[in-house]
Amino acid sequence: MSTVADWISKNANWAGDRIALAMGDESFTYAEMDAAITRRCHALVEGLGVKPAEHVAFLALNSCEQLLLLFACARVGCSLMPLNNRLAVPEHQWILEHSGARYLLFEPEFEQTAVELNRAISNLDVVALEDRFSPLVAAASDVPFADAADLESPVLLIYTSGTTGRPKGVVHQQRALLYNALNAVHSQEMRADDHVLNVLPLFHSGGLNIQVTPALYLGARVSLLRRFDPAATLQAIQSLRPTMFLAVPAIIQAMVDHPLWGETDLSCLRMVGTGSSNVPDALLNAWHDRDIPATQIYGLTESAPTAISLPIAETQRRLGAAGKPVIHCEARVVGREGQILGPEQRGEIQLRGPNLLAEYFREPELTAESFDGDWFNTGDIGHQDVDGFYYIDDRKKDVIISGGENIFPAELENVLAFMPELAEYAVIGAADERWGETTVACVVLREGAVLDAATLIKRFEGQLARFKHPRRVEFMDVLPRNAMGKVLKFKLREMLNSE
Repeated sequence: MSTVADWISKNANWAGDRIALAMGDESFTYAEMDAAITRRCHALVEGLGVKPAEHVAFLALNSCEQLLLLFACARVGCSLMPLNNRLAVPEHQWILEHSGARYLLFEPEFEQTAVELNRAISNLDVVALEDRFSPLVAAASDVPFADAADLESPVLLIYTSGTTGRPKGVVHQQRALLYNALNAVHSQEMRADDHVLNVLPLFHSGGLNIQVTPALYLGARVSLLRRFDPAATLQAIQSLRPTMFLAVPAIIQAMVDHPLWGETDLSCLRMVGTGSSNVPDALLNAWHDRDIPATQIYGLTESAPTAISLPIAETQRRLGAAGKPVIHCEARVVGREGQILGPEQRGEIQLRGPNLLAEYFREPELTAESFDGDWFNTGDIGHQDVDGFYYIDDRKKDVIISGGENIFPAELENVLAFMPELAEYAVIGAADERWGETTVACVVLREGAVLDAATLIKRFEGQLARFKHPRRVEFMDVLPRNAMGKVLKFKLREMLNSE
């Protein structure tokens, strides 16, 4: 195999008439997808002048075009750089300047953003997909494009702020995408006759690589929704009859709360994957109550992202577990001094495998700091049980140290999850003169709900040790989240510190 684009050409040769990709009225068989990728290779190189090792930025909602471009970039030897379409212009500008991207392809919805970026950044070729790139594709040659890359070539550059602040450019070589596909196919028991429905944003590694690219590696079918909407998603499940679905907790909650949840026929789904943050048991059980296994999948942008996954057969027996390391990724738990910890001991989770990032772009010191030899420091605190199943306890940076005791916000959040008045919740640490840090529960009430701070705190009695109880409650209109639904706790801390 020369590049990951060979996945499509080989599937086209094997089962060319099989549907590969669809969104709305647009669909591609594997043969059609292979031909479309070829034309985009010629359009990028001969039409725009893209060279190997350059970065092609892409600003859009979910579309077939992004996947066609990803595989075209793989063959050309350049990297696709999908941009988070929810960012503000100055944030996009920082990423584009830091990456040195020379090309920005954009959909009409983002024309004003593109115009402002064009004014702000010199040497940026701003390319409208409809007005400029589509005509290049239509006029492009159908002659097969010779690979200008291999599995060691970078193919994907994703800027992720995670939950800690400044964006980091995660560089993935084609080899990482291959091993991620193998990890995902094996751990999710994916088959060529599966049908994946994706509603997560493709500019994130989770939306792109947990089910979508692995399905295309295998020769399965992928259907996309342009963006998530609970009613549209439930209707798509009923009409398209997918067999696999991926959702973060915020999406599951929105679906469960929708009036269509109870009446939608979900029987086509043989599994649902979830993760991105700790998933409350109630949301997992919402699927289990409908006889659909909901399996947790743990990873990071840096692991492409599949690293630890719960076997489908264990979903109800191991409720709350992240799972075991996938077939081409190792994991371990280490203490503060780097010592390897045993079962039931909490420490930082480290990962090792061919699915890991090549580097943080233009950040050699950060890259070096992030590795312990060939083990990647995830920044997540977790533990194993005696059977080797991993549990994610919290983010290393989010652990609250109060009076010398470690307090894991996830423990408190698990209690808050059972309070019916709450629509959103998160726990952070705040500076305290006496204890060093104290616990603060940041909550959003459901519409019409009534709950005061004293009552909320009282409900922790008998649930957790008293020193872990929230000392403060902050009622908010909304919690800041990233596009994958993760609460941005650093933003919460900034908000509280500015008061």
